[in-house]
Amino acid sequence: MELHDRFFPQTHSPIAERDEVFMRTSLELARQAEAAGEVPVGAVVVLDGEIIGRGYNAPISRHDPSAHAEMMALRDAAHNIGNYRLVGCELFVTLEPCLMCAGAIMHARIARLVYGASDPKTGACGSVLDVFAEQRLNHHAEVVAGALADECSLLLSDFFAKRRAQQKAL
Repeated sequence: MELHDRFFPQTHSPIAERDEVFMRTSLELARQAEAAGEVPVGAVVVLDGEIIGRGYNAPISRHDPSAHAEMMALRDAAHNIGNYRLVGCELFVTLEPCLMCAGAIMHARIARLVYGASDPKTGACGSVLDVFAEQRLNHHAEVVAGALADECSLLLSDFFAKRRAQQKAL
């Protein structure tokens, strides 16, 4: 079993071509985060087949614990359409959202969430918690897990392996 499989276990399922296009854009954004020294996670918000919001992890550079890729993409999309409600939108993100991001996704009224790698430590879409399955909450997005999971997982595991090697070299 490879290192990334231990830390980011996946269930593999076929991915729709349009989902792949948007997830690949999210992966490009994740690489921008990595180039900036951030954990490589990227996200896009899509409305009617068009990207209306983009984001990547930036909590370190922005000194902002809420500057996760999903939050940045939601903020960008809300700004671009002039409304904090993103009704009918889809969110594509390379890593399973945490509880904070899942809450923002719900409040924004995202219709569909597609993510790549599962997060066994903080994932709130089935790995640790499953907030979208909680019937007492008033909004439920459709959740699709595992889109380009191997690529998303490998990007993350390679990043953390490099980081550990750098710290060891010190």
